[in-house]
Amino acid sequence: MRLRLSALAERLRASLFFVPMVAVVAAVLAGFFGLAIDRHLEERPKLPLGLTSTVESARAVLSTIAGATITFAGIAFSISLLTIQLASSQYSPRVVHTLFRDPFNKRVMALVVGTFTYCLIVLRSVRSALEDNGRAVIPNLSVAVAVLLGIVTILAIVAFINHSAHAMDVSEILERVRGEAVGHMRAEWTPADPDRPDTVAAPALSGPCWVVRFDRSGWVQQIDCDALLRTTPAASTLQLDTFPGRYAIEGTPLCTLLPPPVDPDDVERNLRAAITVGNTRTMQQDVSYGLRQLADVALKALSPGINDPTTAQDAIFHAAAVLAELLQRDPPPRVQHGHEGQQLVVTQQPTHGELVALAFDETRRAAAAQPTVCVYLLEALYLLKESLDTRGLDDRIHLLADQARFVIAGCEAADLLPADIEVVRHAYAKRFGPSAQA
Repeated sequence: MRLRLSALAERLRASLFFVPMVAVVAAVLAGFFGLAIDRHLEERPKLPLGLTSTVESARAVLSTIAGATITFAGIAFSISLLTIQLASSQYSPRVVHTLFRDPFNKRVMALVVGTFTYCLIVLRSVRSALEDNGRAVIPNLSVAVAVLLGIVTILAIVAFINHSAHAMDVSEILERVRGEAVGHMRAEWTPADPDRPDTVAAPALSGPCWVVRFDRSGWVQQIDCDALLRTTPAASTLQLDTFPGRYAIEGTPLCTLLPPPVDPDDVERNLRAAITVGNTRTMQQDVSYGLRQLADVALKALSPGINDPTTAQDAIFHAAAVLAELLQRDPPPRVQHGHEGQQLVVTQQPTHGELVALAFDETRRAAAAQPTVCVYLLEALYLLKESLDTRGLDDRIHLLADQARFVIAGCEAADLLPADIEVVRHAYAKRFGPSAQA
């Protein structure tokens, strides 16, 4: 149940429909509530001058606000989709989901469609003396609220245009990716302890086992380890053969149970329910997906069609910021225990070495013939080294030093002028010591 609620919350956050739908429902309720108040106020002889109107003016105001807001609603959705398309083609399709999740755009759209709906509800109640048995119906208070909503909507439109203009700023996009990635990894990984081993080998299973296989294909989004332990029979060992961020193919192993359960069908159903498989990859428990997105932006910027080293620099340093958090943290334990002697063995987890390679391998290969970008890479690696030095995690610095040597080797193998190679060598010597001169 917890995974289902989490998956539902993730889908709602990425939905452009949910928040405007809630606004429409709220506007309908607000419209009927305002009309009910107007019915109670109509017996009063006088209302403040700013709240009074005639039948014609009420209809004109409500019609104008409704027409203007629904027109802008179409423009707003068009601008949002255009921004998403441009970001996908200019930077990477992987960053599109950050634009879908932008709460500001959803709130503006909700305000616009909510104002339109409210005006429709109030407009249908306006009656002239000839339409309602000689009795005019003018909901003055509701019309005044509609005018107020119209003014707020105008300001929101201006803010939306300003926000959309900044939404394509690559630094804004990368910062949203970095913030989301760091937030999820802090929830999943624990701060590193220099006195604790970096990794602990998972024990191997021996004896008759029961293999549970995926019943559908898709991205593994979330795994509820607590639910897996509760589902595992007492005194049994469950070996998990997948991890969040891996693509599952129907029929491949999901987990292995030792010894085989007495009621395999029921156990299989509960084990599958503890793992969420979806059509898209998410950051919920996938700590490497943020690095994947940032690396893709850097690669796109270094492609011949884009050729934008400054955007690559931005992506490299944002990736270094995400990697700094990961290198200062440790993944969940490979072996977890339940209350009834159950044992959960996690065989697959992203290692620190794999994460460093994900952040830099493809980028340094694409940048081998661009000395300026190579210097950016060396600077990012140096800053990461300094960050680990500060926290006493010296055992992980060799991963960064290896990458720095690979940067030098790539430049030397590329078709560059000796002067350009010397620039990269000097940057390496300045940050990683004089031994690089050899």
